[in-house]
Amino acid sequence: MSKTEHPSNLEDHLGYWLRCLSNFVSGSFEQKLSNHDISVAQWVVLRTLFKNSGVTLNQAAHLVGVDKSSLSRMVERLVQRGLINRAEGNDRRSLDLTLTPAGKKIVPQLAKLADENDYSFFKNLNDKQRKDFLATIKKLLSANGWEPTTHGNDRIK
Repeated sequence: MSKTEHPSNLEDHLGYWLRCLSNFVSGSFEQKLSNHDISVAQWVVLRTLFKNSGVTLNQAAHLVGVDKSSLSRMVERLVQRGLINRAEGNDRRSLDLTLTPAGKKIVPQLAKLADENDYSFFKNLNDKQRKDFLATIKKLLSANGWEPTTHGNDRIK
């Protein structure tokens, strides 16, 4: 007679708790951004272009950590909103992406919301706990093949 195995509980997995925290933090930020009709994914694109003006769609997709077709759809929405410009690049097939003046103006405002959201969720951690928590997250990501340049996408494929 075989003994019935009981699967582990969801709550026994660190990944479950990390997903809960991530969803909670991200959901709160999404709500704050919705007042500006911007999604978290669009915020990442805007913030990336704020730092890396004039990159191609391929380069931006790599920096953001999404595929080119997903980024292309996001860029199209942001172009329609007047936050991003597309200009012909060095060769006829490439487009350089830059923020418009409106895009440059909104990024610092949205960054302030991001800072406030982070503070709201992590204010109960002192500076050392926050640094240790961030170091632990980075250590786990690195140990499992995640790299900032690929966002782990090369490992997943």
